[in-house]
Formats: sequence, C-alpha cells, structure tokens
Amino acid sequence: MNPTDPTPTPTSIPVIVVGSGPTGLLLAGDLAVAGVPVTLLEKRPEKISNLSRAFVLHARTLEQLDARDLADELEAVGQPLDRLRLFGRLTIDLTPLPSRFNHLLVLPQYEVEKALLRRAVEAGVDFRYETELTGLTQDADGVTVEVRGPGGAPESLRAAYVVGADGMRSAVRDAIGLPFPGRSVIRSVVLADVLLDEEPGTLLTVATVGDAFAFIAPFGDGYYRVIGWNRARDVADDEPLDLDEVREITRLALGTDFGMRDARWMSRFHSDERQAPAYRVGRVFLAGDAAHVHTPAGGQGMNTGLQDAANLGWKLAAVLGGHAPGTLLDTYQSERHPVGEAVLRSSGGIVRLAMAKRPWTLALRTAVTTVLDHVPPARRKALGQITGIGYAYPSPRGAHRLTGTRAPDVPLADGTRLYEALRGGRFVLITPRSYDPEGTRDDRLALEHWASGRRTALLVRPDGYVAWAADDAEPGAVEGALREHLGRAGL
Repeated sequence: MNPTDPTPTPTSIPVIVVGSGPTGLLLAGDLAVAGVPVTLLEKRPEKISNLSRAFVLHARTLEQLDARDLADELEAVGQPLDRLRLFGRLTIDLTPLPSRFNHLLVLPQYEVEKALLRRAVEAGVDFRYETELTGLTQDADGVTVEVRGPGGAPESLRAAYVVGADGMRSAVRDAIGLPFPGRSVIRSVVLADVLLDEEPGTLLTVATVGDAFAFIAPFGDGYYRVIGWNRARDVADDEPLDLDEVREITRLALGTDFGMRDARWMSRFHSDERQAPAYRVGRVFLAGDAAHVHTPAGGQGMNTGLQDAANLGWKLAAVLGGHAPGTLLDTYQSERHPVGEAVLRSSGGIVRLAMAKRPWTLALRTAVTTVLDHVPPARRKALGQITGIGYAYPSPRGAHRLTGTRAPDVPLADGTRLYEALRGGRFVLITPRSYDPEGTRDDRLALEHWASGRRTALLVRPDGYVAWAADDAEPGAVEGALREHLGRAGL
C-alpha cells in the first residue's frame, strides 16, 4: 500500500535517514539543501572509518557530485584512470566517454564520505550517532521509529518518511519484513591494508591466474588495499587470517607480493548478490546496500547507491514541499529497481568470466572479449553500464526520444554548464535564445539557453535526467510541461 502523502504534523520529522555511509549522506544532504528538515541515525560513533571497500567513482557518479559542487575537490585528491583492463587481455579506453569525466577516479570511499559529510553538516542535517534502530511501525500518516541512543536510552521518533541506507544487514529492511533473496557468490575473500616495498606498475593492479584473484589499490597515504581470493581455500568468515595467506594469494595471482608488510587491518568476508523485491513499502524506502548488494567486480556498488540517493532525494523534497503528488515516489521503484537488477547481472557476469575455469566458460570469455574488442556498439553499451552513463529511465508512451535519458553536461549561453545550473537541487529548463518568457529564476527552476543554435526545449530534473523535451516547442507547450512536472504554470 502506498498511502496518500500529507504534510507531516508539526511534532514529526519530515524524513529520517538510517545509515551514514555515502548513500545516506548524499540523500540527507540533498534533502537539507532543499529545505527539508532531516535526521540521520547512525549506530556507530561520530567517526568516518578508513576501512573502505569501495575505491572507484565512475563517470555518472562524478557528474552527480559535480551537480553538488563536490567533484572537483574529489578529483584533486583522487587519481584518474582512463583505461579499464578486463580478463587479462581486454583493455577498454574510457577517453571516448561523452562526459566531462571520461575516466574513473581511484580514491578511497572515506574521501567521498568526508566531502558528503561536510556538505550535510553545512546544510543543517541533524546527526544522531550511537543511535540504533530497534523497531519501526507505520500508518497512513507517518512512521514511528524506536531507537536506542547513547547509553542505551530508548526513544520514539515520528517521521513522514524513513529511508534505510543502513547496509546489507539493514535493520530497516528487517523491520518492514522484506526478504533479501540471493546468494553468496564468493566466500573467504581476504582484505588487508598494507605497506609495499615495491610500488605496483599500474594504478589499479588486478589479475586472475588459475584459482587465485588479487586486486591492489592505493589509499594515497602510503598504504594499499589488497583484496584476494583463492578458490581452493573456502573457509568461514571467522577463520583467523594472517598476512602470509594474503601474500600467498597475491603471489599466485600477480606473481609477486610487492614486499607486503605492516598490515594495519585485515579481514575475511564473503561477497553476495542480493536485491530486495521492493525499494518502497508504504512510507519506508531502501537505498544502497540495504536494497542491493553486488560483487566488487566493476566497482559499481557505492556508485549505484549514490545514484539511488540522487533519484530519491528530489522526489521526497517535491512531495513534502507540496509541489508533487505522493505518486511521484512510486517512480523510485520503477526507475531504480531495474538498474539494480542490471548491475547485479553485469558485476556478476564480470566476476564469473574472470574466474572462468571450465572449457565452455573459457570459450564464452574468449567470445565476449572478442566482441567487446572488435564491435564498437557492444563496447559502448558495456562501458555505459559500468560507468552508469548508459542507463535511462522509463518514459511515457509517445514521449520525446530524450525523455528519461541522462542529460549530458552541455554548455549554456552564459558560459556555464548544465551541471553547474543543477546545483541547489533545481529543475533546469533549457530553451532556444529566441524563447524569452517574462520571469526569473527561482528556488525550484533555473531558466537557461543553449550556447548553440539548438531548437529543442529541454526540462532537466534535479538528478540530471530529462523530464520533458520538445523540438521547436511553443511557449504554451513549455508552460504545460512546467505545470506537469513542477506543479506551476510558466515562469
């Protein structure tokens, strides 16, 4: 049931976000920037962990961060990589990507969290650390959240909406009774943060040989993250791990352990493929790892979660602000769930082909490699999926061909770019210069003109996807689109 969505009572919080990882931080920051009071609950102490698993930002995520004026500072601390190497023999050039960010950015997850945390704090998010969700009930008017705060004190909070961004073992998902179907794909993956006597020859070092897989990426502080897996050693996650085991797996896969020493942290875990059947149950939403988990292949996990947050935040703000009906929130499921499914397929396919051992799987890997190496459309499609720029959302029957697609970062007549105009969470209307309605920018819409002589009128959503488009549109058609998507007529 998706109840109607009235404005919350004065005693309630408009939105509670559970979980302060990248997904929760971006979502909470977006809501606060839009003027929506938001409380973020986190059971950990007030500290960003440096034990990151994610190390890659893809082009589409960097575009979203650019729309929040964060991409350039992350580019300054990360390291760009303009080529992807798959299956030991296939190299994919990222430079032809139709994006300002025609590369992937290698940097630890905690650097992303630092930038998102600062933005959320500056926007006024109410952080409650050492606060654990213990129960949740909802009705037609809101959600009651039971929490245990510092020292174990119980408390009840009331919200119009709750978003679970609390990871694979989501307490929010459990509280609303959603299953998390799927399976463990790889068991006994080892992680270690180490110093190396020999610097690897590539920024991201990854290889598979026989039963062994290894991945090495720099933190930027002298330490390196090593991820390894030996198919022949399948043990429980709580089996003791020492550095000799990590060294052995690395030597098997890469031919050397690079003089690995002085581990500051080691762990063993398993990699799952799982997806919740629904991302919305009434007034409760799931995002990030609470909604879907994938293998690390392709580095898509954190990126997919950040895209979830970018999709949901502006919709919650529009509904709570009285600018859109509650049914807008149903599009979060219809737009993001299929993307989660696609990421499960692509990341799972990469890891299965990388670890191929049987003759038929080796033959399939050879065939896939040949196609991607020699068929440009296939390569572009694969690259669009991995980097996120190739995904589009469903559009109504008869809509313009651009509706639902990612809007590229086009130059504007005033010398700025589209993703600069998107800062602040507004819609952006781009029209020919000849279209000059009376009116000015406001806090929900920016009016821009093409730098070129293009005749298309384009209404871009706050998350950078096309809401409406028309060729040679008359002013009446533009105003009709504004009424439909912003709940207002004209400018």
